[in-house]
Amino acid sequence: MKVILYGVTGMVGQSALRESLIDPEVEQVLAIVRKPTNNHHPKYQEIVLPDVSDLTSIKEKVTGFDACFYLIGVSSTGMSEADYVRITYEMTIKAAEQLVQLNPNMKIIYISGMGADSTEKGKEMWARVEGKTENTLLSMPFKAAYMLRPGAIIPMHGVRSKTTQYRLLYNVIKPLNPFLKRMKSVITSEQLGKLIVHLGKIGTTKEVIEKEKLKEMGLLITSRK
Repeated sequence: MKVILYGVTGMVGQSALRESLIDPEVEQVLAIVRKPTNNHHPKYQEIVLPDVSDLTSIKEKVTGFDACFYLIGVSSTGMSEADYVRITYEMTIKAAEQLVQLNPNMKIIYISGMGADSTEKGKEMWARVEGKTENTLLSMPFKAAYMLRPGAIIPMHGVRSKTTQYRLLYNVIKPLNPFLKRMKSVITSEQLGKLIVHLGKIGTTKEVIEKEKLKEMGLLITSRK
């Protein structure tokens, strides 16, 4: 499998990258980034673009891929609705439209959020926008499409949040991790990363996967390794 990865510096992106690089069935990971990273691996490549949603200049380099892991997640805190729509909806759909045209058999795995609003009519701005993004991706002609709505994620194997407050919180609650890992709404970064790779390899459907099912699937996939 050859993968295009968005959001490689985020916690979910780091998790998906780690599991992709150690999976023998993943041949190549191509990250689309705004700034160069420090990632180095024989299977890893990256392309730096000022606008990561505009692929017109690199069409040949993003053709022939089997899956897209679109794992860019931003907080709506302090952000206007217009900016949140631009980043979460417009950029995502612009990139997806180009990728599915260039790769008709591509599967897409999108990281959404617990509480995303599929009706697009709720009170929470971020939830409406996430719901609209999910709905649009599900309607596109991808071979398979999965909208993941995780709850809490416990970082493992050196995976770190980019947000300082979250890093501090993870350090504070670390002694509780053994208890938290038993909760149905909590998934580890390893479980989530392995599940993302698994869906990219074998996925055939289009669906939204809520936190409880994510945990169940993540446990099952991890137990097989």
